[in-house]
Amino acid sequence: VQLQASGGGLVQAGGSLRLSCAGSGRSLYVMAWFRQAPGKEREFVAAINWSGSSTSYAESVKGRFTISRDNAENTVYLQMNSLKPEDTAVYYCAAGPVSWLPSFEAEYNYWGQGTQVTVSS
Repeated sequence: VQLQASGGGLVQAGGSLRLSCAGSGRSLYVMAWFRQAPGKEREFVAAINWSGSSTSYAESVKGRFTISRDNAENTVYLQMNSLKPEDTAVYYCAAGPVSWLPSFEAEYNYWGQGTQVTVSS
């Protein structure tokens, strides 16, 4: 499985961005987004099961971010609204052959290269 994240950029606080993660290979994996801000550890953002029927979010992004997927296109999305400066980070997509929605990095076998999101105040 290979993952390619895109869609990052510079946006003002309150704005929106949509990240995409295109995958090759099997689409029956749980997909997730993590992020890493400068000087901080990578943290869980959101996850979605293979059918798209179940999602999980970090408390810090609930109500602002939405994860979705299009299995026909082998792509997972992260719609980010009401962005805040503290959302600034490199965002990574990940895939794991699991049947739940883990928030731990170790549960995900495959990782994309990351895309930078910068939110200015």
